[in-house]
Amino acid sequence: MNGASWVSQRRGSARRARPALALGILTGLMLALVVLAIQTGAVAISWRQIVAVALAQFGAALPDDVTAQTSAVLLSIRLPRIVLGIAAGAGLGAAGAVLQGVFRNPLADPMLIGVSSGAALAVTAAIVLGGPVFARFPTIAAALTLPIAGFLGGLAATLLLYRLSTRAGRTSLTTMLLAGIAINALAFSGIGVFTTMASNEQLRNISFWNFGSLSGAGLEHVGVIATIVVIACIALVRMSPALNALLLGDREARHLGFDTQALKRNVIAWSALLAGVLVAACGVIGFVALVAPHVVRLFCGPDHRVVIPGAALLGATLLLAADLAARVVIAPAELPIGIVTALLGAPFFLWLLMRHREHLA
Repeated sequence: MNGASWVSQRRGSARRARPALALGILTGLMLALVVLAIQTGAVAISWRQIVAVALAQFGAALPDDVTAQTSAVLLSIRLPRIVLGIAAGAGLGAAGAVLQGVFRNPLADPMLIGVSSGAALAVTAAIVLGGPVFARFPTIAAALTLPIAGFLGGLAATLLLYRLSTRAGRTSLTTMLLAGIAINALAFSGIGVFTTMASNEQLRNISFWNFGSLSGAGLEHVGVIATIVVIACIALVRMSPALNALLLGDREARHLGFDTQALKRNVIAWSALLAGVLVAACGVIGFVALVAPHVVRLFCGPDHRVVIPGAALLGATLLLAADLAARVVIAPAELPIGIVTALLGAPFFLWLLMRHREHLA
C-alpha cells in the first residue's frame, strides 16, 4: 500500500468514526445531566440516598437518614420530570431534524413555523370548551384528549405551512418564514380569544402553555409520552435513506426509487404527532428543534442516520440543562423553561439568519 492510499484510508476511517464518537459523547453528556438533575434542587439528594431509594423499590429497607420525603421527591417529582425532559427534548430534536430535511433548510423549527402554536391553540380550545365533556369520559380517555387535540392542531398547521410555502417540490425559505409568522399570529390570537372565555381554573391551566414547563410531569402520563416519542423516533430513523435521497432533490429521489410524496406525508404526520403530544405535555418550548439538528449537522454531516438520533440526544441534553438552569437560577422560585431555551436559541436563530440572508433577498 502506497503512502497516498494509506492516508486516504486513515481519513475515511476517521470520517466513519466521527459520528459514533459524537453520539457517544452526547450520550455521556445526557447521562451526566441526568445524575446532576436528580441530585440538585430544594432537597439535596446524595448518591448514597439515590442508591438506597432504588434498592428500596426491590424490597430493601430505607436507611435512617433517608426519609420518606426524600424518597417521594426522587420518585414522584424529579424522576418523572427528568424522563419528560428527555422525551420532550428527544422528540423536539428529531422533529426538527426531519422537518429541516423535508423543507431542505436549517430554519425549520416547530415553534418558528407555527406547528407548536397550532398545537397550543387546539389544546387551549380543548381546555376551555371541553371541560364539561371530559368529566364524562373514563380517566384514560380524558388524559388522551389533550394530546390528540395537540396532534390535530399541529397537523393542520404543518399542512397549511407546506401548502403555502412549497411549489413544484421546492420550498421558498422566505415564504415559509412569512407563513410561519402568519400562522403564529393567528394561533396566538385564537389563544387570546379562548383565554377571555376561560374560568379561573382554566386560566391557570392555559398559563402553563405560554412558556413551557416540565413541572406538570406525573408518573401516569410520562410513560405514555415517552413511549410515543420512542415509537416516533424509530419511525423517523427508518426514513433516513429516503430523507438522504431527498437532499438531492425530489426528482433525484424519485429516480432512486423513493416515493417522495408519501415520505413527506409521513414526516409531516409524525412531526405533528410529536409536536402535538409534547405541547400537550409541557407547553410550547422553542428553539430546541432548531439548535439540536443544526449543531449535529455541523459536526457529523448531513446523513440522517446520524442526524436524527444525534439531534434527539442533543435535544434531550439541552432540555435537561435548560430545566436545571430554570430550577436553580432564581431558587426557590422557578423560571419557565421556554425563557431559558429562548435565551439560548434566539441568538442562534439570528446567526442562522445572517448565514442565510442571501437566500432571503
